[in-house]
Amino acid sequence: MTSGPLGDAAVAPALEVLVRISASIAASDWDAVEGDLGHLSDTNCPLEVVEEMILQLYLFVGFPAALTAAGIWRKLCGHAAIETDPLAVPDRLEEWERRGVTVCRTVYGSSYEALRANVSATHPALDRWMVLEGYGKVLGRPGLPLWQRELCIVAMLAAGGWEQQLHSHLKGALRAGAGSEQVERALEIGLERVDPSQVGRLRAVWTRVRTSVDGEYDVH
Repeated sequence: MTSGPLGDAAVAPALEVLVRISASIAASDWDAVEGDLGHLSDTNCPLEVVEEMILQLYLFVGFPAALTAAGIWRKLCGHAAIETDPLAVPDRLEEWERRGVTVCRTVYGSSYEALRANVSATHPALDRWMVLEGYGKVLGRPGLPLWQRELCIVAMLAAGGWEQQLHSHLKGALRAGAGSEQVERALEIGLERVDPSQVGRLRAVWTRVRTSVDGEYDVH
């Protein structure tokens, strides 16, 4: 099972809180978000880790949710935001694109080329933004390892009921190095936010991923 800055348990305590916050934000449960962010502010979880979890929210639940979460965190953590973020300046476009291709290939494995073709067929701008903006500018940032980002994403997608994207990111979490128990725990945290009538449908996605025979990752 993968270890990292937040430990190597199935989902280590601080990481579990980050995953739970991600699911709560997807469900717009702001009381729960504030409570869990308050808990994190009293732990030794690095500020950068929490803020990277918050920054990636806008890709999946939009700017309003990300801004709200960032505002709550700023109030609770007792630390001012950094004055500038050199990782966010637009002269890094080439770096974002290179990094985006690398991260996207990690998440999608042998399906990468098909993904790019499918997204481009919907609109070429979405394909470019996915790689440049999503995987390069945001998910490829340092500060939070990709496998931990993917666990938070799994919880968000499960809580939002996004079946197709959930399938991709369950696989992506495994490909990025998360253990099967970690991924399943993140999924269950997300499913706590779903209407009971939808839980079986979404849990079946994980069953399909676990029984995959493509050999790209070990799910045992």
